[in-house]
Amino acid sequence: RAGGSHRLHAPQLSDEENASVYGKCNHVHGHGHNYTVLASVSGPVDPITGMVINLVDLKKAMHAVLEELDHRNLDMDVPFFRTHTSTVENLTVYVWNRLRESLPSQLDIEIEIHETENNVAIYRGNDAKKLIF
Repeated sequence: RAGGSHRLHAPQLSDEENASVYGKCNHVHGHGHNYTVLASVSGPVDPITGMVINLVDLKKAMHAVLEELDHRNLDMDVPFFRTHTSTVENLTVYVWNRLRESLPSQLDIEIEIHETENNVAIYRGNDAKKLIF
């Protein structure tokens, strides 16, 4: 889990367009979420250890990424979101990219983030993002 705040605001849009697109999530002072972040990995099972990945290593990698997000204003404190609107879709991309840097390349990674109970995004490392409502 990571608690963070943000404001949905695309600099390419006018203030009126942002208000129309993002509604209350465009409030000038932002708003917060307690994100639930899930990571799944798949790949070959090591014939000696019997594991796809040592869960200790996965937890360390996840902890490092979540530390970058927890109790932060995503738009101001995380450089990625200075150039990307801080939607849950872009947050899944960010977490996936950060994990990709630290996990073995033969592993496939899936990131699922619950922004709210009804707003979930899933990213598997391609351009397709899945939203669940």
